[in-house]
Amino acid sequence: MLNIFKKTLLLFFVLLYFSSCSKRASKISESPDVPGGAATSVSNDAPGDASVGAADADREAFIEDFWRWSFGDAGLPEELSRKVADSAAQGPDFIMDLLAVLETDSSLYKLVDKTHALSNGYAPSDLVELTGGSYRITRRDLMLRKAAASSLEEMAAAAKADGVTLTVGSSYRSQQYQVEVYNRNVREMGQEAADRESAKPGYSQHQTGLVVDFSPIDDSFADTAAGKWVLAHAGRFGWSISFPDGYEKATGYRWESWHYRYVGKELVYFIDTHFGGIQQYALQFIEAWIASSGE
Repeated sequence: MLNIFKKTLLLFFVLLYFSSCSKRASKISESPDVPGGAATSVSNDAPGDASVGAADADREAFIEDFWRWSFGDAGLPEELSRKVADSAAQGPDFIMDLLAVLETDSSLYKLVDKTHALSNGYAPSDLVELTGGSYRITRRDLMLRKAAASSLEEMAAAAKADGVTLTVGSSYRSQQYQVEVYNRNVREMGQEAADRESAKPGYSQHQTGLVVDFSPIDDSFADTAAGKWVLAHAGRFGWSISFPDGYEKATGYRWESWHYRYVGKELVYFIDTHFGGIQQYALQFIEAWIASSGE
């Protein structure tokens, strides 16, 4: 749940925006040049300009602080940072979408990457075994957190209705199991190649219990009917591709067309609407926002 400071900051932003709009509307309606107090435009020297200008200045100053606190620490590309900041300045939608995300389970937006680890030995408390159903499994020891498993079944049923069968090849991995996976990849590929596609123990999204690797777990998945269907429809069910093509510099990992993380529908909407569909950027921003809010 959000702390009082964060809720207050969010509400202040929204109220500041609407205050500015209200003052502008009031100035327009009071224009002496329009019969009945109605107007479609106002000259720059009309009465009330000073109050509206002050409100706009207040809003712009708040946006500047918002930019400094969150965007500056999020490590986003400059162009994207400016685009998102401009979106935030246009109205309350960005903040309200962020608030919707922050009111969900915090593990859904937990940043887990090469520099952000889970707590040592972390293991979800609500893991359930994947038994198939509308999807196939490649082995019997696969598990996901309950919400992710439920969503996976819903997504797989929709895919099946479209004539596509999804196959899950990997899911939850304990920290100890990730030790085995990582060490095996280092032995087989060498350190540099392994680090492009295998997380060190404690730094794997798989350990969250919210990730599936669809099968086949290789580049060919993107060209399969399942790969194309998941890429087009996964977001409807709260799933987001973690390591998209062309973003290795941002994510730290090469393209993995088969690796999807359950983040919930609210966060998928936030990612797609404000961050160009790039999960990593949205999670980095949320991490910076939370750090700046003092939670």
